[in-house]
Amino acid sequence: MSEVRLRDCVAADLETFYANETDADAARRVNFPPRTREAFLAHWNDRILADPGVVKRTVVVDARVAGNIVCWDAEGEREVGYWFGREFWGRGIGTAAVRAFVDGVPWRPLYAKAAAANIASVRLLEKCGFAFDSAFAAPNAYGDGEVEHVKTRLD
Repeated sequence: MSEVRLRDCVAADLETFYANETDADAARRVNFPPRTREAFLAHWNDRILADPGVVKRTVVVDARVAGNIVCWDAEGEREVGYWFGREFWGRGIGTAAVRAFVDGVPWRPLYAKAAAANIASVRLLEKCGFAFDSAFAAPNAYGDGEVEHVKTRLD
């Protein structure tokens, strides 16, 4: 497997993060439509990079930015989220990166959510020690109805 490293996020990473978010297939899998470039940059610059309470890491694989992992306070719970570029899927990179990330943060429990149909993401969380906590439905961001999600917990 390729070398997977985590480092601090920097503004120069944002263009790659934005390209990852605008991948139509990835966005559908997570039920999260891409934001406009301006909204994306404002969110990252004003809310993520500027907030010392948010732990954010860039995932680097063989000297290339592969994605990001973030941990923030969500209504009193510490939540973990991640996004990787398509070319890094299915190679164990996400699992290695998330495992290293959660090993490096002090909080427990940690929570992570995924669309239930996004089997790869649910499996990644399981491999990193997250276990099923609950299920919930969220509005389908791409049409009528709802999308089932799972909430997982790492103690």
